[in-house]
Amino acid sequence: MQKISPEFKPIHPAAWLLTACAATLLSACGGADTSQLASGQASSLLASATTTVQLDVATLPDTVAQQAALPLFHVAPVILEAPDDVDAVDNAGSIRRHAHRQSVPARMDDIATQGLTVQAMTGSGRMRTKTMLNPAVDGSAAPLAASSVVSTYSPAQIRAAYGLPSLPAAGTAISAAQAAQLGAGQTIYIVDAFHDPSVVAELAAFNQKFGLPTCTTKTIASTASLPLAAASTTAGCELAVVYNTAAGGMTATAPAYDAGWATEITLDVQWAHATAPLARIILIEAADASLNSLLGGVKLANAMGPGAVSMSFGTNEGSWTSSVDAAFAAPNMTYLAATGDSGSAVSWPAVSTNVLAVGGTSLTWSGTGSRTEAGWSGTGGGASLYTAVPSYQKNTVPGLGVLAKRSVADVAFNANPSTGQYVAVITPGSSTVNWVSAGGTSLSTPQWAGIVAIANASRALLAKPALGSPHALLYGQVASTPGTYASAFADITQGSNGTCATCTAKTGYDQPTGLGTPNVSNLISTLSGAPVAATAPVVTPASISGQAGTALSFTVSVTAQNAVTYALTGAPAGMVVSSTGAVTWATPLAGTYPVTVTAKDSKTGLSGQGLYTVKVAAQSAPVIAAASISARVGSALTFTVPVTGTTNPVTYALTGAPAGMAISTSGVVTWAKPLAGTYAVTITAKDTKTGLSGQGVITVKVATSGPSIVAPAMNGVAGKLLTGSIAISAPGATSLSVTIAGAPMGMTFSISGLTITASWASPVAGSYTLKVSVVDSLGLTAQALVPITVAAK
Repeated sequence: MQKISPEFKPIHPAAWLLTACAATLLSACGGADTSQLASGQASSLLASATTTVQLDVATLPDTVAQQAALPLFHVAPVILEAPDDVDAVDNAGSIRRHAHRQSVPARMDDIATQGLTVQAMTGSGRMRTKTMLNPAVDGSAAPLAASSVVSTYSPAQIRAAYGLPSLPAAGTAISAAQAAQLGAGQTIYIVDAFHDPSVVAELAAFNQKFGLPTCTTKTIASTASLPLAAASTTAGCELAVVYNTAAGGMTATAPAYDAGWATEITLDVQWAHATAPLARIILIEAADASLNSLLGGVKLANAMGPGAVSMSFGTNEGSWTSSVDAAFAAPNMTYLAATGDSGSAVSWPAVSTNVLAVGGTSLTWSGTGSRTEAGWSGTGGGASLYTAVPSYQKNTVPGLGVLAKRSVADVAFNANPSTGQYVAVITPGSSTVNWVSAGGTSLSTPQWAGIVAIANASRALLAKPALGSPHALLYGQVASTPGTYASAFADITQGSNGTCATCTAKTGYDQPTGLGTPNVSNLISTLSGAPVAATAPVVTPASISGQAGTALSFTVSVTAQNAVTYALTGAPAGMVVSSTGAVTWATPLAGTYPVTVTAKDSKTGLSGQGLYTVKVAAQSAPVIAAASISARVGSALTFTVPVTGTTNPVTYALTGAPAGMAISTSGVVTWAKPLAGTYAVTITAKDTKTGLSGQGVITVKVATSGPSIVAPAMNGVAGKLLTGSIAISAPGATSLSVTIAGAPMGMTFSISGLTITASWASPVAGSYTLKVSVVDSLGLTAQALVPITVAAK
């Protein structure tokens, strides 16, 4: 596959901010960085005594060995606000919240999310417009998320939405069974290309922000004997980074840095850890993205010993794919691969019958109740052209039918970057943590690897062998048994990844989402073979905030096998709980109230309790933040006064307002004919229920004029240099921000004083329009449309 990205290098004078949209002004990716892991990392050796290992002999044909694979991640085109520290204080703190929502800046709204990096979004890398996608197999553009608002989930929210076990509080002693539910004693191998020198620091920032167990950094010498000693069941998370050779050995030489692959690496490591927080993670970095080098990474994992191998990369399948199936057949190993991110298509290694192919969904979860999902439009999946139907894909599985070839996906997980998950990214040479909303089937894959690690840990407690290839169990014992299927999986029945007959999610198996997404606790019970004993309801503790005099309501979060009844202990007068777990208090009083919620199983009689700390703040006065408003003489002024601190209706009054300025009952200030000058206007907002008042001073600056643009139409002939000028004036302004949108590919801009010169060395015949927007330091704006006409030769 080829990645096609036009590159432009605009001039950035110090006194100007010149921004161009889409494919106009894009800069190239950063260069190589061969930095090693952060200094000071521990150097204990994980290898066991010398053991002779027989490596597999899977070999790629020469015609494809150097073919490059792509990392299969997406990143929403926005640098996120840093998450708050609610999970750092309580690792379940964000569970009852909605996903964080943030708008995509207008200048980024047309940027492709596939392979997008922090460097690209901050101006030091390369960006592509949504039209510059790798084509799908049918030649159409690969579909991508198009939402202008991004929802992003925390680890705690994902764990709750998919039914992963709750994390114990920091410092809490846990049992062997609880440790197994977090993947203790298991190994997850992350196989990727190139090198991420910041992976240790990125994981540390991720863990600290979300209250996850920390990871000890371990060193595995390139000369270490293999296989490694088994992962410890009591040592907690360990992270080791090794560099593989194409033959499946180790080298001490770190690969070069690549921004895209580094993003893939840190995404994989963080979310494998978020899913199985006590598992050992071994990151295997290949020297480059060739299939030969990546296959060498898989061979090295095989040599290191039992575990789950996560592969968040892919390339088009071919007649050669079965020739390397032996690489995915080592004993006690589970192999997982992303199905791809360009819509309906089949990729390797996901197509191998020995690999669990992981597709993607779009998740919606509000913090309580059940999640809802639809097949993500970008997820890969389809029928192979070359690989025979495996024995486990039987028509006893609902929806599967009779197949002609291997069908992928097998399973799925959240993958839409617009319903994405937090990832911490630190660019080389910087200590700044950037937060992005990541997606792609490469996000789904390491989380399924974490689920496999948990299942293997649970099986180990029962003295059962590792899962190895889980396909027969998933398709047979689970999906072919109706009750078990409904318990272990959420069947995805909405969404599509293309227009083909099999591209739409439906009841039972489908190509975009496979068997569906996991209900993890139930699925682990089935995969581990543990008997299902009656368990008491679990009431998730929480802290609830309210305000005196404002009706309070919340819903109790309970996990139970059957319907439950509710009771409150220690509740203040007037607080009640309904039969559905909804707690209400019509007229709260200021104070802090520890309320114990008891949930009793209606069938087993078992009860569980959880403490809800209800904090009711005293009534507060309305708050009006000071602000500065700019206007122009003769142009009608209108703005809305922002009021916080109360949810009650308020009344407004103006003090010191110039003649003609008025404020409506809804807080809208108007002035039909502003006069030049600066006015300090005091606005008073009075709460109609409490009688409390608040004030704020709004400074209104009325200028005699604003910026102007003089830009004649540009005319030229195809193939001959075309130039034009855009002259800007802004009396009274101290700085300007200029945005130019709609520039044709190949056009560049230079600046001299207040004149921008457009130059197009080899214009293409056609009609184009530049949209020039100017904002001055007073907040005044101007726009102009500049037509460009290029005649044929």
